[in-house]
Amino acid sequence: MKLPVIKHLTNFIENNDEDYLVETIETLEDLTELSSLKDEELDVIGELISNMYGALEVHKSVKEGKPKKEALNDFMQRVMGAIDK
Repeated sequence: MKLPVIKHLTNFIENNDEDYLVETIETLEDLTELSSLKDEELDVIGELISNMYGALEVHKSVKEGKPKKEALNDFMQRVMGAIDK
């Protein structure tokens, strides 16, 4: 996951609607079923999907009243904590 990408996607959600990301995730997840995709292509799609889910998580925290910067930092700390385990 990349914080700048998640931050950009969070801004996109604020300026548009989170439904765009949800529908994009659904489309990308469906695309992963294509048997002719190479591993590298699946990795890229997986990275995009994880960043979009991250942006949705951050957006949810912001909607619950958390400042955006704090929501971004908290999310990345949770991700890093999960990786360290």
